[in-house]
Amino acid sequence: MFEFITLNPLICIGWIIVGAIAGGVARQITGSRDQPFINDLVLGLLGSAVGGLVANLFGFGRPDGGIERVVINLIVSVIGAVILIYLGRMIGRGGRR
Repeated sequence: MFEFITLNPLICIGWIIVGAIAGGVARQITGSRDQPFINDLVLGLLGSAVGGLVANLFGFGRPDGGIERVVINLIVSVIGAVILIYLGRMIGRGGRR
């Protein structure tokens, strides 16, 4: 069930890199102001979880591996981070646009 969780430090470094890139790209897409690196990192990592959930709801499977997997995970993470940014804006404004 949790075969994707390993103690391999390179995998963890990969998650951090993808999370940081996804958070930064999502901020650029949404036109948000620059934030500290840690904010982009957390946003990207949480975006991965949200994006993965959304992808599973729409029936998208996991890619086999390699660079294809990294690119797809990055895209899914960016989509999830964009969703989180917009949800944060809606909550911050009391649901008003």
